[in-house]
Amino acid sequence: MFLESIMLLESLQGAEAGGLIIIKDSVNYSGRHLLKSYINAALNREEVVHVLGFEVSEQELKDGLDRSSIQRVHFHDAYTDPLGWTENPRFTIHQFTTDDISTCLKQTPNNKGLTLVIDSLTWILRHLNPTVICQTLHQLKKGGAVRTIIGLLHADLHQHGTVGSVCHLATSVITVAPGPRDQGTVAKITRRSKSGKILQAEEIFSIKEDLTVTVHGKPNPSGAKQMDTVETETDPTANLTFNLRLSEKERQAKEKLSLPFVFSKDKKSALLHSGPGSGRIVYEPDANDDFDQEDPDDDLDV
Repeated sequence: MFLESIMLLESLQGAEAGGLIIIKDSVNYSGRHLLKSYINAALNREEVVHVLGFEVSEQELKDGLDRSSIQRVHFHDAYTDPLGWTENPRFTIHQFTTDDISTCLKQTPNNKGLTLVIDSLTWILRHLNPTVICQTLHQLKKGGAVRTIIGLLHADLHQHGTVGSVCHLATSVITVAPGPRDQGTVAKITRRSKSGKILQAEEIFSIKEDLTVTVHGKPNPSGAKQMDTVETETDPTANLTFNLRLSEKERQAKEKLSLPFVFSKDKKSALLHSGPGSGRIVYEPDANDDFDQEDPDDDLDV
């Protein structure tokens, strides 16, 4: 396996403590299976997982997760009544604040660490100000109560500026898309280290029924075809009615031609360095020379 092709596995294994991971998907490929793989990986580390569920029910989210650790998954139901239209909603969009989320997290012990899953950020961004959401994510990330925050974002439903603002906060952005034929799924990973260095990788992966992720390596260049034939260069002068090329005889005659306005080295030397016998003009003023000290054109001054 390539060295560059282990970033996804490192992320799943919990190498980004205190980070924000954004999984970007689109209508072409859903990132929810990868999101559930992250949940399973956190459960395998014996962490407590809190899920803010806006898009799918609790039963659908827990389907396929490790049954032996499912009791450590705490689902905050924002799917039933996300806008708080009933009298006793469980969790609403208006509770997406640092204080309300911190209250939910404090209800369970987290000796091994705590992972917060947001399913999905798209639902929240459609109802709240993106600036407020970014501030809340930043406070949660820096607060220390949460080990890792993982958010699912449907990037094709938002403007580029909104997606860029949210992803700017992330320590890792994983963009998933369908790969070429018979190559699985492509993950484009951008990771920002604590030192500010940005690492990027593109990997082919697949997810099994038990939600384990297998990385297969780098994708092949899309549409690349291996061809042994060499393309011949087209001659633009091939079909002209006149000849633009010179024969060898014509080329030699051209090189020997001396142009009248071009000075050779010998001609330059002769002009600049006068030899003996060369003509000179010497003028000596005569006493009778008429020199008028007045300006002959002074009458032209206005």
